[in-house]
Amino acid sequence: MFSHPDYDGHERVVYLRDARAGLSAIIALHSTALGPAFGGCRMWPYRDDGQALADVLRLSRGMTYKAAICELPFGGGKSVILGDSRRDKTPELLRAMGRAVESLGGRYIIADDVGTTLDDLAVMRQETSHTAAATAAAKAPLAVTAYGVFCALRAATRHYFGRDDFEGLRVAVQGLGNVGMPLCRYLHGKGARLVVCDMDPARARQASESFGAQAVPVEAIYDAEVDIFAPSALGGILNDHTIGRLKARLVCGGANNQLEHSRHDAALARRDIAYVPDYLANAGGVIDFHQEAIDDRPEAVMASVERIGRITADVLDRAKRDGARPLAVCDAIVRQRLSAAR
Repeated sequence: MFSHPDYDGHERVVYLRDARAGLSAIIALHSTALGPAFGGCRMWPYRDDGQALADVLRLSRGMTYKAAICELPFGGGKSVILGDSRRDKTPELLRAMGRAVESLGGRYIIADDVGTTLDDLAVMRQETSHTAAATAAAKAPLAVTAYGVFCALRAATRHYFGRDDFEGLRVAVQGLGNVGMPLCRYLHGKGARLVVCDMDPARARQASESFGAQAVPVEAIYDAEVDIFAPSALGGILNDHTIGRLKARLVCGGANNQLEHSRHDAALARRDIAYVPDYLANAGGVIDFHQEAIDDRPEAVMASVERIGRITADVLDRAKRDGARPLAVCDAIVRQRLSAAR
């Protein structure tokens, strides 16, 4: 593991197996320099153990960077459960996961993610107190990640397009799940013209009917004639095969680990495509968790998420001043804060 290309000085990687409960999982704690490691639990039918390990290592690092760039008192962690959430998830499995989290003594705070829900966290709380969503004045999930991406997009649109609205701008939204669909709602409300895709044709139809979006096949989204590309599904989609096809001038979305490799940031820059770091744009979830402990009223949570827009504007201004790419600016800020904390 220590020679794994995605290993980044992780403090702890725990492999979990509970045959009786049907649980096979990995918890990765990237850093606790700024506070307990916070991050979601993803349940996914990974191709093999190696794919699961790569995913949890990259995702946990991203959580460290999200918290640090937003100056939150948390480190970064993530967990993955190997399995199909539609078929393999049971209360016994979730309780076993809760016991695993409890065994870490508060060093990891588990949240929901792809394949898990707030209801699943409630089951885990039968075994551990170290979960997100312990308070919920809204009584329902808030679209905090989508709203954070929208705030980042608004700041980036002002910076790169010199305008304060989306009227007439064409935006491609890849993925219409818990982030992509509400992001479409925010953008449509501000006049954006949407091009969308999703693995589920029913979601694409819903976006077409609700927002007047143009639905295209999943693979065709990279070729769409748009101003902005907002990847909001899974990661690794900006790579050697897709970057050359993009027509957009700006990439900013809700997916984690959008760059397949770090060198793809430079590949975007060579095509004069601006890139807002994913871990900044999609940091709404960790901000939400922090805000819940202070004031969990929905209006207070969403107001707190708006800091993403202010941070994005500052990063883009610094990048322009220093002749640097935004990702390099964000990374430098994070490394300085982690170094100071250590």
